[in-house]
Amino acid sequence: MTASTAIGDRSDRERRVGRIVKGVFLACAVLTVLITVGIIFTLLRDATTFFTQVPVVDFLTGTEWKPTQLTGDGEYKFGVLPLLSGTILITVVSAVIALPTGLAAALYLSEFASETTRSVLKPALEILAGVPTIVYGYFALVYITPFLAWVGLPVDTFNALSASIVVGVMIIPMVSSISEDALSAVPDDLRQAAYGLGSTKFDTSVRVVVPAAISGIFSSFVLALSRAIGETMAVTVAAGQTPRMLSILNIDQNLLQSSETITAAMVNVAHAEGGGGTPAYYSMFALGLVLFVFTFSLNIGAEVIRDRLREEYR
Repeated sequence: MTASTAIGDRSDRERRVGRIVKGVFLACAVLTVLITVGIIFTLLRDATTFFTQVPVVDFLTGTEWKPTQLTGDGEYKFGVLPLLSGTILITVVSAVIALPTGLAAALYLSEFASETTRSVLKPALEILAGVPTIVYGYFALVYITPFLAWVGLPVDTFNALSASIVVGVMIIPMVSSISEDALSAVPDDLRQAAYGLGSTKFDTSVRVVVPAAISGIFSSFVLALSRAIGETMAVTVAAGQTPRMLSILNIDQNLLQSSETITAAMVNVAHAEGGGGTPAYYSMFALGLVLFVFTFSLNIGAEVIRDRLREEYR
């Protein structure tokens, strides 16, 4: 066999392997799209069935959520606003905790920590992402709520504040990891230029590196918020099962009392007595559709903003 023949055979094998790998990747991409389409189809189909039994206006504007318990007028109530209020409240408070903390941790790891310190702290921080969410819920119930009561806050056994704290802790690794990658990707030329103009390490990090990486940082914020919105077990255990409308004038009271999010309501309906075909059963799909539209709109809006903030360096 000549050298040219051997080289030709090897090239043929490489092309065949390349076609196989390309086909595998294409199949994975198509499978992902099909799964997404299937989820959307299921939500739309069963949510449509729900809306044939419960008017859409009553669902979107109702202020009571009692899908398995008869009210005083002998009816079930399917108002989503209390659940939406609880979801927004816990998401906002957890974001107040996680976003600045995660960004500060990312800034330290990227700009101030030594290689040895970074190699220890970053994996240790990311361990938080591997803790099961139900463990966070029990941690809030057993430790955070008693601590809040000990410092003098009149919290209920199940309350939104404890749930917000553990959700905030849970999404810190997502913010810090992605933000740290974005900060590390900023070209060193920008740092050196800032130093050449007399900037300190702190000024360079805050006024040069962070604005240059704002697109990636913003992406980490959006992903973290999406995770907080969709969190289930931690808020189910820690926040309780009391749908409550958010009172703008008494937000502190809302935090100290039991609350219920959309995801927790779906879990509670699934565990309630009653078979399929009932309005309560189909309400899970209506809630899932609301949650999907909520997070999808958030991601679309974030994508538009991120594109406008994106910086390209060559």
